[in-house]
Amino acid sequence: MSLPPEQASGLKRLIQQRLVQMDVHGKIREVLAETVREELAPEYQQLSTEDLIKALRQRGIIDDVMKDLKFVTDANEKERTSPPKPSTHFVDREPPALKKTNIDPTRRYLYLQVLGGKAFLEHLQEPEPLPGQICSTFTLCLHFRNQRFRSKPVPCACEPDFQDGFLLEIHKDSLGDGSKMVDATAMLSVCDPVHMVLIKTDTSGETTLVASYFLEWRSVLAAENGVTSVAVELLGVGTESKVSVGVLNIRLEMYPQLNKTLSPEVTTTQFALERQKTAEKERLFLVYAKQWWREYLQIRPTHNVRLVKIFAQDENGANRPVCSYIRPLRAGRLLDTPRQAARFVSVLGYERAPVIGGGAGKQEQWCTLLAFLCRNKGDCEDHANLLCSLLLGFGLEAFVCVGTKAKGVPHAWVMTCGTDGTTTFWESLTGHRYIHRPINPDAPPLVEQPKPLYPYRTIGCIFNHQKFFGNCQPSDAVEICVFDLQDESKWKPMSGEAIKSVCPPGSTASVPPFPPLCASTVDAAVASNEIELQLRILVSEHRKDLGLSTVWDDHLSYLLSPALAAYELERTTSISAGNEEFQDAVRRAVPDGHTFKGFPIHFVYRNARRAFATCLR
Repeated sequence: MSLPPEQASGLKRLIQQRLVQMDVHGKIREVLAETVREELAPEYQQLSTEDLIKALRQRGIIDDVMKDLKFVTDANEKERTSPPKPSTHFVDREPPALKKTNIDPTRRYLYLQVLGGKAFLEHLQEPEPLPGQICSTFTLCLHFRNQRFRSKPVPCACEPDFQDGFLLEIHKDSLGDGSKMVDATAMLSVCDPVHMVLIKTDTSGETTLVASYFLEWRSVLAAENGVTSVAVELLGVGTESKVSVGVLNIRLEMYPQLNKTLSPEVTTTQFALERQKTAEKERLFLVYAKQWWREYLQIRPTHNVRLVKIFAQDENGANRPVCSYIRPLRAGRLLDTPRQAARFVSVLGYERAPVIGGGAGKQEQWCTLLAFLCRNKGDCEDHANLLCSLLLGFGLEAFVCVGTKAKGVPHAWVMTCGTDGTTTFWESLTGHRYIHRPINPDAPPLVEQPKPLYPYRTIGCIFNHQKFFGNCQPSDAVEICVFDLQDESKWKPMSGEAIKSVCPPGSTASVPPFPPLCASTVDAAVASNEIELQLRILVSEHRKDLGLSTVWDDHLSYLLSPALAAYELERTTSISAGNEEFQDAVRRAVPDGHTFKGFPIHFVYRNARRAFATCLR
């Protein structure tokens, strides 16, 4: 791009004026003197241009000048000189080229840049992907103080090319709007970490949780110029939680710059105090839990085989009280009713935690909510914890139940207690609801007893974010269980104060905050049209192999949409509607002497080939 001579000289003049205003020449003289003093022996006083530029870059002077010179380009111009700045909300698809991010100058931000990864040794042998070839990708998901972000997917490699920036707003809710420009001391008390989850998506679209890491960002408060770079070592999950997965290079920067940074001693002392306080709370809770368990076993020695779960391991192998995996979660306008919440949780994928090697033992791994949502699948405990949190958000008294299904398989589901005494079980994997009517084992044999429809066999304990009860009834069979939680001869409670000490809001350091739910980035109409086209091709090809021709009737196809909508509605609300109109329309559309046959099949995935294979079965 060449400029006419008069424009070029005008531009040079403007830049010259700006450099004089910023006193850049003075800064360069200082750096020059300093560099000569520090880096050169007195007898060898010769300095190259490269050395000087390196010194200026190290001290951030070149960055300052470039930041101060704002070139406003025409959006339609062909040459895009700078890469688009990241958008400050959670988007999945490639955002349109954004020239600027709106930074509110009255607020304090942390700019987190991920500048590549290295030592992802599992991908050492992977060949370079060819242009246009589908390959496995890494995606980095972040959560910080109710803000969620997602990086652009990058091909899996030994040194994955992450080049992303995220603008995180730091704002103390407890101080209201007056805290938009918090100083370094006030920010030191914001102990929420930046939760980073690394997801691998393979060529078939299956996701795997690679690593989950809590980044302590407050070291930037003591950094010179409010900028610091850290190399973060990511460790694996589950059985591999002690094994290194790879290293991410991260640069942290405060916007606007801090007037006064803290000394490193202050930050390290603060971190040590927080760790000490958390460790002491956890130690006291452990002492209390041991005492509670001893008392529970004194009631009946057979209690030691009941599934009473007080602690559970998260994806990083850390033992946490089960109550800390739950807290009331509001979905804003994304979910309207508790039953819709149950439907939402049931369509998240179900996958048991992976085990290396054989054996009947179930590998246990309760995921943090961010890891569960980003991976889009998890075990029954993850589903139950999320559903319980959403039902609590809708104002119900909900608990997670831990027990067994048929053949003694451990299982978790959700229970709600109505004000009128009704107990409802919610199966988080299917969205089904069951009313619980206990069988009275002492009733005479001729009295008709209720038949349980639910698949649950035994129940060991129930808990939510504030309460924990161990089942101490003579039998732990669900069908004869009475859910009178006030009766301590049936349910042994844990102290609410003890639970509060290790669960939010009482404890903040060891328990990650819940991320908000975000609207789906999938366009439902586009996705359903694509799936329909794929299914039509699969059906036509299958019939062609059988020597049959296929004709599609678009009119009849459209008439079936109310029926599909009704089935969807029934799944969400348990209410069926609009069947008469559908039947009437189909009778009119089907010619005499022909029969209409249709059968609904329900899928929780968007893979047309898998759906077709299921239909054939």
